[in-house]
Amino acid sequence: MKEVLREVGMIARALDSISNIEFKEYELTKGQYLYLVRICESPGIIQEKVAERLKVDRTTAARAIKKLELNGFIEKREDKQNKKIKKLFPTGRGKNVFPFLQREHEYSNTVALEGFSEEEIEAIYSLLQRVRRNIEKDWEAVKKGNKRTY
Repeated sequence: MKEVLREVGMIARALDSISNIEFKEYELTKGQYLYLVRICESPGIIQEKVAERLKVDRTTAARAIKKLELNGFIEKREDKQNKKIKKLFPTGRGKNVFPFLQREHEYSNTVALEGFSEEEIEAIYSLLQRVRRNIEKDWEAVKKGNKRTY
């Protein structure tokens, strides 16, 4: 069997490494940019939804979000109806960095897909969505305390 996930992992780690180096000047480290992007894309999102979208556990998300808050990229606001719910919003600093993060994302996409036809890009996208959906089933099960059978 082809090592598809190994290839996906190498791509993801390479892009993450590049981003961590390039975003250091903005004081964004260790993947914090991923959280900031999701919060900028969906102002008012709750922490649990950010964790779900990034496929990380709540503790990991809480740590990254806390650092973003301490560094002035985001702020937490109480929900008007339910004071227990804390919604996440980008601050002015977060909003200022967001366009750069978007440009980096677009550039990385362009580089990664260089030389591919529109049909090939559509096929890659469709196939990767199927892979993600397959993996999400296990992710949901393991997250709920279940064990996978190998």
